[in-house]
Amino acid sequence: MARWLRCVAGALLLLEGAAALSFLHHRYEELVQALFRVQSQCPYVTRIYSIGRSVEGRHLYVLEFSDHPGIHEPLEPEFKYVGNMHGNEVLGRELLLQLSEFLCEEYRRGNERITHLIHDTRIHIMPSMNPDGYEVAAKQGPDSNGYLTGRNNANGVDLNRNFPDLNTFMYYSGEISGPNHHIPLPDNWKSQVEPETLAVIQWISGYNFVLSANLHGGAVVANYPYDKSQDQRFRSHRRTVNTPTPDDKLFQKLAKTYSYAHGWMHRGWNCGDYFADGITNGASWYSLSKGMQDFNYLYTNCFEITLELSCNKFPPKEDLERQWMANREALVAFIEEVHQGIKGMVTDENNNGIAGAVISVEGISHDVTSGAMGDYFRLLLPGTYAVTASAEGYQPQTMTTTVGPAGPSLVHFQLKQDVVRKPPERKASGTRVNNKALQKKVVPRAARRGTQR
Repeated sequence: MARWLRCVAGALLLLEGAAALSFLHHRYEELVQALFRVQSQCPYVTRIYSIGRSVEGRHLYVLEFSDHPGIHEPLEPEFKYVGNMHGNEVLGRELLLQLSEFLCEEYRRGNERITHLIHDTRIHIMPSMNPDGYEVAAKQGPDSNGYLTGRNNANGVDLNRNFPDLNTFMYYSGEISGPNHHIPLPDNWKSQVEPETLAVIQWISGYNFVLSANLHGGAVVANYPYDKSQDQRFRSHRRTVNTPTPDDKLFQKLAKTYSYAHGWMHRGWNCGDYFADGITNGASWYSLSKGMQDFNYLYTNCFEITLELSCNKFPPKEDLERQWMANREALVAFIEEVHQGIKGMVTDENNNGIAGAVISVEGISHDVTSGAMGDYFRLLLPGTYAVTASAEGYQPQTMTTTVGPAGPSLVHFQLKQDVVRKPPERKASGTRVNNKALQKKVVPRAARRGTQR
């Protein structure tokens, strides 16, 4: 009830703060100007950085919101939005620019909900992952834009079919009780991906993201993993097989958070399709291989969903304000979902953070790991869970915790070093034994794992 009241109050705050925004399509130079304008208006809570360049040399800019920009604060979760992965699906690009202006303006106005969000969350917003494709689509304009014009990058590659295929490895390894999380990349992966894909993989490897959404167009539905059907390996003609993750109920809740906060997504009937509650399992809709959504879940700690936001991939500028009003509350409410489940510190007996510690939840076969400072975040639905922290060289520790609906539960772990004692050396016949050789030796195991996987 408290969470519901807070959401209602928050929605009212957003309705009060309808700042005057410019509703138009932004070409690359205009997008850059808009980002830097926001940064100049809110210099103390924003930072702009580039994760790399596109095929044609355009920066892949990210705007960060935080009370300490550029710094990861322990126990403060990292969140990201990515738009315009398909260059001709432009609504997400414009919504993220609008969101950036809105967060800045409302922070300056003293909006309590937005202030708490920025102070308690490190938010990363990438309006365009495919700026080259966008320029191709924008030259055609909304009226004459072909359905595929500008979809791919400058090399003609669909970026949402360009990530390493970890699903196939996971489906195979699952049959032999192998991992379904933090799956290593193939040796030759860099030679198989585009510059934009490479930049994103390096980006998500360097930040311990907890929650994410990827904004698309062409339908109206919140899509959650897995995108690739497991049955596709055996029956290539079957394209719509529900393929849930171990966190299926959680993903459904995340998707519903967006769909029910959206103006009409939750109604289900949109663009000639029907999706109950406005959500769908990706593989149940159609099977997609090498997508970014599944890659986030299988390679990192990040839970990502894909938001299809408009029937028209390139809506006219006259429709942008209506779309913004339909998505504004949903965009904010989804960020707030990063604050649920459990979080805490994993330290040694000297209170030093342990990076790369594995956090396992009994009954859910998908683990997360601690970040560079030893902090971890595990999204969970309300309930009681047995949680285990383990790290190489340390004794595992298990704790039982209850997760409520109001916010994350703090669960800290302090791991004791795991020692192996060698037996004393046997005395050889006819020789003296050195007393030091008989002393028991403490031999630590291999050093713990590094920060990144």
